[in-house]
Amino acid sequence: MAKRAVRRRARKVLGEDPVAVVWCEVARPIPVPPKDVHRAAGNGRLKSRHHWLLYVLGTLFFFVVVPLMLIEKVPRLLEPGRNRGRSRSSSASRGSPARDGDEPGGGVFDGDWHLAAGQALLRWYGHSPSPKRLVMLTRDRVCVAASPRRRLSPTRADDFRIVAEYPSTEVRVEGEAGQPRGFATFRFRFADGSWLEVGRLAEPDDADHFLRTIDG
Repeated sequence: MAKRAVRRRARKVLGEDPVAVVWCEVARPIPVPPKDVHRAAGNGRLKSRHHWLLYVLGTLFFFVVVPLMLIEKVPRLLEPGRNRGRSRSSSASRGSPARDGDEPGGGVFDGDWHLAAGQALLRWYGHSPSPKRLVMLTRDRVCVAASPRRRLSPTRADDFRIVAEYPSTEVRVEGEAGQPRGFATFRFRFADGSWLEVGRLAEPDDADHFLRTIDG
């Protein structure tokens, strides 16, 4: 289960012991919303802030690795017969079925930015540069908390605060117990019919307990 510091902090911000807690993330990229909807929601970030080292590595990859790959592949592309095979392959790929990203909302939410799930998604990264959120269940509330830090340890974070709170009459948390670790997800189902899916559940014991709780 969550470490003592996390549960102590959860008890403090909730004013009671939580029934279940779990750290989670929006597991897929957030789709690009219409500009007017994004602007009305405050033009918040739609991506998490990465550590500066990732940007350095990305720059090195673009200016060093990519040119080396091109130098190696260009002579092969000029060989007779390769372009014909590539054309047939491209034609076949154009006839492939739609992917998850073609679904309304990209599989992240129901697709309606004006409903509760879409509005929550627009503000997801505005609360914290870290993608991780702590979902805490009580007997009559669903609370979402975030830490102000960009990087945190799910077992030691003790500075998170509640950024969204819903009565159980306004949102229901849905999920199935026994999902494979590393692939488990659950959904927030709002009273207006919209939904938001999250995954990357941290701390296996917390995740298992959380999923058993909402499945029961």
